Amino acid sequence: MNQPAHKHTERLDLLDSTLREWQATVLDVDDNGIVLDRSAFYPGGGGQPPDHGVLLWSGVQTAIVGARREDDIRLIPADGDPIPPPGTPVRGALEDERRTALMRTHSGLHLLSGVVFRDFGALVTGSNMDPLTGRLDFNLEEVPPGFKEAVEDACNIEVTADRAIEAYELSRAEAFEIPDIIRTATNLLPAEIEIVRIVDINGLDVQADGGTHVASTQQIGAIRVLKVENKGKGFRRIRVALEDATGSSPV
Repeated sequence: MNQPAHKHTERLDLLDSTLREWQATVLDVDDNGIVLDRSAFYPGGGGQPPDHGVLLWSGVQTAIVGARREDDIRLIPADGDPIPPPGTPVRGALEDERRTALMRTHSGLHLLSGVVFRDFGALVTGSNMDPLTGRLDFNLEEVPPGFKEAVEDACNIEVTADRAIEAYELSRAEAFEIPDIIRTATNLLPAEIEIVRIVDINGLDVQADGGTHVASTQQIGAIRVLKVENKGKGFRRIRVALEDATGSSPV
């Protein structure tokens, strides 16, 4: 996959979502955060929260409690932690448990979106996620009897199918040749975006997306549909949770 154009920071998070540690150099520091020449911190977006982790340098540690996109990818240090000055070599490390849980959750929500679109023709109108829990809103007029159970069963069949999940880039024109590439009721892709990152659950779901994902549906783990809520005429909210490593739900 070609590296997305960016002013300074090389986006390691988009090149290899399994990367957890790397070497980098500090390019800039100001009140808005720390800029590295290379970073695997996901800065948040598409409903996926930013990563947490640390920078190790000169025998000290700086906790990173968030990241955001501004003129560049800016890492947010914990209050009171030492700040590495520009030019400092650092070692970055992500909080693995959090990142992995968010990757599983994000992929799980894509799977949910694909199942509901395939089986009920509904588009996403909103989303939110935390590690191992999330929700999607759909423009769904009615839910038939047994809808909650049917969606959960269908999702877990797709988990068991172990479908490959791939990320790649296409030109905007190529991306919009794919049927239903935008799975939201409103096209949220800015007009100035010329290269579109695609996340493809083989045989189930293809969407424009900028987040991090696991490599297959089996890695998502079992999905539990917690609740289906009526959010007004024609809108339904589906809340889900993923089983943790012990086989229990986090909620």
